[in-house]
Amino acid sequence: MLVPFELRRKLLQLEALYDIGRALSSLRPEGDLLEELMQRAVAVLDATIGFAVSLDAESQLQHLYALGLREGESAERVMATEPVRRVLAMRTPLSTTVSEFLGEPGGAVLVAPLLAGDVLLGAVGVVGKEERGAAPGSFVEDDLRFLASLATIGAAAIDNSRNFARLNRMRESLESENRSLRERMLREFSDRLMIGDSPQMQRVIDLVARVADSHANVLIRGESGTGKEMIARLVHGNSPRREKPFIALNCAALPETLLESELFGIERGVATGVEARPGKFELAQGGTVFLDEIGDIPLTLQAKLLRVLQEREIEKLGGRKKIKVDVRILAATHRPLETMIERGEFRQDLYYRLKVVEIKLPPLRERRQDIPKLVRYFLDKYGRREGRPDIRLAPEALDKILTYPFPGNVRELENLIEGAVALAVDPVIGSADLHLGSLTEASGGTVDRLGTDLPTLRELELRYVAKVLTETKGNMSHASRILGVDRKTVYRLRDALSQNSTIGEFVDIN
Repeated sequence: MLVPFELRRKLLQLEALYDIGRALSSLRPEGDLLEELMQRAVAVLDATIGFAVSLDAESQLQHLYALGLREGESAERVMATEPVRRVLAMRTPLSTTVSEFLGEPGGAVLVAPLLAGDVLLGAVGVVGKEERGAAPGSFVEDDLRFLASLATIGAAAIDNSRNFARLNRMRESLESENRSLRERMLREFSDRLMIGDSPQMQRVIDLVARVADSHANVLIRGESGTGKEMIARLVHGNSPRREKPFIALNCAALPETLLESELFGIERGVATGVEARPGKFELAQGGTVFLDEIGDIPLTLQAKLLRVLQEREIEKLGGRKKIKVDVRILAATHRPLETMIERGEFRQDLYYRLKVVEIKLPPLRERRQDIPKLVRYFLDKYGRREGRPDIRLAPEALDKILTYPFPGNVRELENLIEGAVALAVDPVIGSADLHLGSLTEASGGTVDRLGTDLPTLRELELRYVAKVLTETKGNMSHASRILGVDRKTVYRLRDALSQNSTIGEFVDIN
C-alpha cells in the first residue's frame, strides 16, 4: 500500500527530531550546534533559505549560520528583518510571508525562538518552500510545529554547551586560584620554617628537601605546636603528588567508630538514615593522607591501617568490596611510640611501616636563637593584617619572651604575638602587653618546681596542664591559648587529670 505524502512527511519530521535529539545530546561547540540546526531545518522543510542566529547574555549577536543568502551577508541585517525582529520581541514561533528576504526571492517564512527557560538564546528560520505536495510555495501548520520543536531541542543543547563552557572556565579559574593559594601557603610555610639559623632546624629543612621527592612514608615527631602539619604540607607540596589532594585527619579528635568511617568510608544502609560516603583514603587518591596524632588511633584500627599500608586497598565500613588506593601516608605524633609498643598500646609492625623516614622537630626552648627572628616574622605578618606595619617589640618585652619556656612552642609564640599586636595601644609592644601566664624560667634553665620527686614525662605534662587550668580558673579557651593546643585536646588532658589521683598532691584542679 502506498503511504500518503502527508503521512510520509510527518514521519520524516519525527525521524528528524529523533535524529537531531541524539545528535545534539553530546557536548559540542555552539557554532556546530547552530549549523546543525540550520541544515536540518532546510533539509526537512524543503526550504530555499535557512538561517540560525545566537545571542549572548546581553542580547548581542554571537554567531550566524545561513544557507541560500549572499556570501558575506551580515548578521545584523538578518536580525533586522521584520520576521526575526518580531520573533525575538514576542518569543513565540511565527509563520508569515514576505515578498523578498535580504535581496533574495521571498515567500513563506517560518521563524522560531531558541529559548532555554526564560533565556532567549537566538532564533532559527527558513524562507521559501519548494513545491513538493503542499500548496505552491507554502508551509503547513505541522512545519511550524516541527521548527518550534527543533528550536526547543537546539536551545537546550546550546544552553548545555554554554553551561559546560562556563563551568570549564570556572574550573580553570579555581584551579589557577588553588595553585596560587597552594604556592602562597607553601611559601609562607617555607618562610616560617626557614626562619632562624639553629642547627636543629637546618637539619629538619635538609631532611624535608630530601624526602619530598620520594614516595616513602614519613613519621613526623615533635611536641604540640612545633609545626608537624606544616612539615607534612611542605613534604606534599614539594613532592610528585603536589597536584593531587592533601587530606589531613586528627586521629585524636574522633571516637573509634567515627574515625573508622572517616578513614575508610561507609556504605549506605549500615545504620538507619546513613548514606554512602567516601573516606579520606578515597578522597586522597593519588595524593597524600596526613594522620595527625597517630599514637591515639585504637589498636583495632591500627590493624586495618596496616593492611592499607601493605596491600594498598581498603574496605568501607559495612562494605565487602576491596578498593585499591594510591596514597602516600604522612603521620605525626608527640607521644612516645616506643614506650607504647612495650606496653602493647601500639603495633610494632605498624610503627616500622610508618617510620620509613623520621623527622624530629625540636621544641622552641631548644632553639632559642631562632626566637627573635620568629618574633619579627609574626610581627610583620599580623602588623600588616591589622594595618600596623611599623609595630615593634620593646627590648624588655623580647627579654621576657626569651626567658619563657614556651610549652606550646611556635604555635604559642605566634598566638602570643598575634594577641599583642591586636591589643597593643602604642606602636611599641611592652612587656605588660604580653600575656605569658605564670610560667617563668630561671637563669639556670629549670622551670618552676612542680614537685621534688622525679616524675615521668607524662606525669610532668599532666602537672603542667593542671597548673595552667588552676591559673586560668578552668577557662578552657585561655588554657588552650597558653598550652598552644586546641580546646578538644585540653578537654582530653583534663579528663586524663581526673583519672590521676596523684596530681592533687601538687596543684588544685578543682
